[in-house]
Amino acid sequence: MRDALMESLEKLFSLRGRVALVTGGSSGLGVECAKALAIAGADIALVARRGERLERVADDLRSFNVSALPIAADITVDRELDRIVSRTVAELGEIDILVNDAGATVVGAAEKISRQDWEAVFAVNVTAAMMLAQRVARRWIERQRPGRIINIGSIYAELAAPYKKPYSAYRMAPYAASKGALANLTRQLAVEWAAYGINVNTVSPGMIPTEANEQGIAIPGIRERTETFTPLGRLGRREEIRGAVIFLASPASSYVTGSTIAVDGGYRAW
Repeated sequence: MRDALMESLEKLFSLRGRVALVTGGSSGLGVECAKALAIAGADIALVARRGERLERVADDLRSFNVSALPIAADITVDRELDRIVSRTVAELGEIDILVNDAGATVVGAAEKISRQDWEAVFAVNVTAAMMLAQRVARRWIERQRPGRIINIGSIYAELAAPYKKPYSAYRMAPYAASKGALANLTRQLAVEWAAYGINVNTVSPGMIPTEANEQGIAIPGIRERTETFTPLGRLGRREEIRGAVIFLASPASSYVTGSTIAVDGGYRAW
C-alpha cells in the first residue's frame, strides 16, 4: 500500500524529464522557485543579470541531480529574450515550465515618481514577463505541446501598500500597479491559451524577507506591525513558496488555470 501511495505521489508532483526556465534566478524567491522545481526533478535554466551569482545557484541546484544552466541576460531587451529561449532549448531541451519571477520596484511618493522610473518597473514586472511568455507559448502552440506559466505576483496586486508611519518606505505605486497588471495578464493569458493546453497561474507572496525588501523590514516597527496584521502571526520563510510552485508546475494542477495562490500567512483574509 505504501509503495502504491508513493507511486501515486510521484505521478502527481514529479517533474522529472521536464525543463523549467526561471527568471530572477540569482536571488530571493527566484532561487526558491528554482530549488522547488529542481527538488521535483526538473532541469533548470536560470536567468538574471548577475552571472556570478547565477553560477553559484546553478552549482547548488546540481546537488539535486538535475541539470542547471545559468544565463546572464537583460530580460528587458527583445534579442536577449530570443537568446534565452534558444539557448535553453539547445542545451536542455524544449521548455515545459516558465516562471516569471524577475521583479523591480521604485519607492517614493506617487506624486514624485518620474515617467522613467514608472516605465522601468513596468518593463521588468509586466512587459518582460509578457514578451517571454509569448516566445515560449509560441513554441508550445506550434509544436502542439502543453505548458505551464507561473507568474510571481504580490499581495499588493490586490491591496494598497500602507504608507503611514512606520510604513513610509512602502510608498510604491509603480510596483503595486505593475503587480496588479501582471495578475490580470495571468487571467487573460489563461483564457486565451487554454485551448492549447497552456495553464497560466500566479503565486502571490506576502511579506517574506528577501534581499529586495530586507532594508524596509528592518525599519523600526515594520516587522512587528506586519506580524500583528498577519493571521499566522509571523513573516513568511522563503522556502514556504516552494509548495505552491511545485503544485502549479506539476500534473497535480492540471485543472487549475487563471488562478492566484496566495502564500501570505492569511494577510489578505482580514
